[in-house]
Amino acid sequence: MIMPARLRKAVLTVHVTTSVGWLGGVLAYLALDVTAAVGQDPTTVRASYVAMEVIVRWAIVPLALAAVVIGIVNALGTQWGLFRHYWVLVKLVLTVVATIVLLQEVPSVRYLADLAVASPDPRGLSNTLVHSGGGLLILLTTVVLSVFKPKGLTTYGWRQQTRRPEVRDEG
Repeated sequence: MIMPARLRKAVLTVHVTTSVGWLGGVLAYLALDVTAAVGQDPTTVRASYVAMEVIVRWAIVPLALAAVVIGIVNALGTQWGLFRHYWVLVKLVLTVVATIVLLQEVPSVRYLADLAVASPDPRGLSNTLVHSGGGLLILLTTVVLSVFKPKGLTTYGWRQQTRRPEVRDEG
């Protein structure tokens, strides 16, 4: 089912906003993660861990969940569909995997923040650089897929295309 043009544009605007917000949150988190990993001042390192937890809890997680939900709504309401094109399917899988990993890492981030607050010298605590760097890489990959939209229909997409003529986006 294709959404009316105004609704489609509103949904797309919310999707782009939440996705870009998620990317920005990850970049801010990564900057703090690097500071926590290499910082020499205990107060700065402690503040970095605490700020990382705040960013994850109040920005990254809500934006990630919103981006997934709105992205699915957007795909289902446009000619791209959710399972017709490989680029949409790959983007969905990457986004869902990134969100699952993020949700699994939230307790670790919370634990590190609590540990940093309780420790007289939080330098040397473990970091989450692998996860934050990996998350950034996944999100940048989804951006590239969204912009370039590589050709290629899934088997489902081929069946759908042969059943009815493709609806063209006029707006």
